Amino acid sequence: MRTKKKNQTRPTTQQKTLVKRIFNLKTLYAFVVISLIILYPVYVSDGQKWTYVDSFGIKVPLRYTIHGIDVSHHNKKIDWHKVKNSNDNVGVTFCFIKATEGTDLKDQDFGNNWREAKKVGLIRGAYHFYVPWADPVLQAKNFINTVSLDGGDFVPVVDFEVQGLNKKVRKNLVANVTTFIEHLKSHYGVDPIIYTNKHIYRQYIKGNFDEYPLWISDYDSRKLEGFESSKLMLWQHSTNGRLDGIIGDVDFNVFVASKSHLDDICVK
Repeated sequence: MRTKKKNQTRPTTQQKTLVKRIFNLKTLYAFVVISLIILYPVYVSDGQKWTYVDSFGIKVPLRYTIHGIDVSHHNKKIDWHKVKNSNDNVGVTFCFIKATEGTDLKDQDFGNNWREAKKVGLIRGAYHFYVPWADPVLQAKNFINTVSLDGGDFVPVVDFEVQGLNKKVRKNLVANVTTFIEHLKSHYGVDPIIYTNKHIYRQYIKGNFDEYPLWISDYDSRKLEGFESSKLMLWQHSTNGRLDGIIGDVDFNVFVASKSHLDDICVK
């Protein structure tokens, strides 16, 4: 026996419009959430204004305006005039040059690089690669016998990035680096800059050398965090930049403190 179908109520135009609006709002909400998740790292890093500079071949944090490089004999013969005039908009203002390593090694190109960098008007600095297992006093003498500083040069730099392979070396490392630094301070009359990486900073620098200007190498972070901000001066953010006048890759750095603090790390 057949039964009559009940009359089904069709949705009104108003109901359809309401459902459509709800659907659109949900879609919009989902879009906003997904966009925030995707774009959050961009917003965080954009505070540094990371911008690709074609003549450098890398992205550079343009939040900062004082940019520079560091070199050694590995960069071969450098045309310093081209380096100085490499970019009209984002110029190279300073350079750090390897002078010495250990107790007796002198960088073969230091003399020429040191002289020519000053000629073209770059703020120049000299660094010593500290060898943990070598005598700290002889290392200091090696640097002092090699580097004469003029007014306007950066203070000396201690490149402290390795800790040694055995426990005895590591146990005496803070004391020996202190000895090395004290000899530099006695000779030059200034506090040196300490160049280091995250690991060495956390293991040896923090709590032991907090009073010294800091130069950090960090190629992965989009923003430097976790360091004593009042002493943080320089950031080596790339090892594969390009520059007119230099064959191959070159390290890029930026001065991250306020401009008024630049004189604080220069010889008077």
